[in-house]
Amino acid sequence: MNICVFLSAADLDECYTRPAKEFAELLGKGGHTLVWGGSESGLMKVVADGVQQAGGKLVGVSVDFLAEKARKNADEMVIAKDLAERKALLLAKSDAVVIMVGGTGTLDEATEILELKKHGKTTKPVVLLNTAGFYDGLKEQFRRMEDEGFLPVPLTELVFFAEDGVAALACLEAVTSAAPAAGLGIQ
Repeated sequence: MNICVFLSAADLDECYTRPAKEFAELLGKGGHTLVWGGSESGLMKVVADGVQQAGGKLVGVSVDFLAEKARKNADEMVIAKDLAERKALLLAKSDAVVIMVGGTGTLDEATEILELKKHGKTTKPVVLLNTAGFYDGLKEQFRRMEDEGFLPVPLTELVFFAEDGVAALACLEAVTSAAPAAGLGIQ
């Protein structure tokens, strides 16, 4: 499976890097391909290293103004002209999406894929990896959106919140092997 991972390129605390390494090893050992922002920095590097060291492949999609930070030894590297093209290419090259910890760029990517799902423009499974409770507030906000009528589809059809990498990958493997996926559920 080609798994797109949206995540930070910042250097982060061990409470985020350790679970990211563990998830990356699961991807690589499972024979999956990481589709990611292509950066050789921060958490993006941690995950790419882990996937590659565990035998997985790397497909990077960087952007022209960050091209000098792109990983040199990826199996494939594409340089997009802007962030919009980058997001489109990341999604086009993937079968599923995992959202890991990140800043405004990660949040932008996350909301775009959820908006596409909401409108039926994609059926790719989306898992939000809630490492160290990082996305607890977002989960609460999504539930409020659902409760107050802002989501025209059930939240369980948009995203699955996983507390660890094992649950995230198990969800993706279950959903992609089921035909058709009946929903992802929310924890």
